Amino acid sequence: MSLITLIEIMAILVGAFSGFIEARRKRMDLVGVFTVAFITAFGGGTLRDILLDRRPLFWVTHQEYAILIFVLALMAAPLIRTLRQIVSERLIVVADAVGLGLFSIAGVASALEAHMPIFIASMMGVITGIFGGVLRDIVCNEVPMVFRDGKPYAICAFIGSWMYLLMKKFGADPDLALWTSATVISGLRLLTWKFDMRMGRS
Repeated sequence: MSLITLIEIMAILVGAFSGFIEARRKRMDLVGVFTVAFITAFGGGTLRDILLDRRPLFWVTHQEYAILIFVLALMAAPLIRTLRQIVSERLIVVADAVGLGLFSIAGVASALEAHMPIFIASMMGVITGIFGGVLRDIVCNEVPMVFRDGKPYAICAFIGSWMYLLMKKFGADPDLALWTSATVISGLRLLTWKFDMRMGRS
């Protein structure tokens, strides 16, 4: 298993987890929990594959990913109901931050594998990182977090994607570049949330 594949699987699990939490907060049934987790886990990667003209989509090629989300949905519904007291916005933000880092770096690495120009690769990282959360919030009848809290959510993904590209360009170890960049994205996202750093609003 390549490191990029491992990172993608980890991103899917974290994305699904944030979907589980949000679905339970909205008191959805099992179908709702699975649906929200599915689109959160696969939304960004699906849009990335469509834009890169990759067929079949990554989760179609690896049906075990979808099966895993289904099994986890069966387990998560009663578990999160039991632990409802700790399900808070903070937990969603942490899961979002980790997922943002992992998905973004998986996206930019996949774009480089497809021989995309570096700027396009950086944008693919941002799209892969944020789009699953956007879909999750829309399905849950919320204004997407990336648009509503004024914090530089997408900018964190953009900075980390460029960090990965620059580390690759200057000959850094590929594994080190992947993990470092993903950690920077997640860390920046958590710092902007903790210190309430906001972009200007109209």
